[in-house]
Amino acid sequence: MERIAVFPGSFDPYTRGHAALVDEALKLFDRVVVGIGRNPAKPGLLSVENRKRLVDDLYAAEPRVESRIYTGLTGDFARSVGACALIRGVRNTADFEFERTMQAANRRLYPDLATVVLFTPGDVADVSSSTVRELLGLGHSVEEFLPDGIDITKYL
Repeated sequence: MERIAVFPGSFDPYTRGHAALVDEALKLFDRVVVGIGRNPAKPGLLSVENRKRLVDDLYAAEPRVESRIYTGLTGDFARSVGACALIRGVRNTADFEFERTMQAANRRLYPDLATVVLFTPGDVADVSSSTVRELLGLGHSVEEFLPDGIDITKYL
């Protein structure tokens, strides 16, 4: 049986930190679905369609990674794609506390869905989408925060 994990988030934009977590998840799972949550209350920097296009472009040569846009509860989305686990990244203790609370709620709602917490590698632990958005807004280059080969201007 294929082991599928969902890596959910807003990915606005998708960073080197996100890519590092997908790389780690591919060591544990047969397939990773990058679930791009659509939140109408948060329009974001990139449209959800362009976030998906960025992820699709990045993993065009990796058939074990796909991206999908979803709305609603992450657990419902995970069930719809046949996932056995959610991948969550932790950069610091604040992330850990948040993820622990989310895991407890998900365990009640979706007892068959595991939460796998992966520590973001140290060399990208300081990278966040909000930092990238802020730097872009100030006209700063963000190339060092994005996966190799990604030109963010193509997705704006």
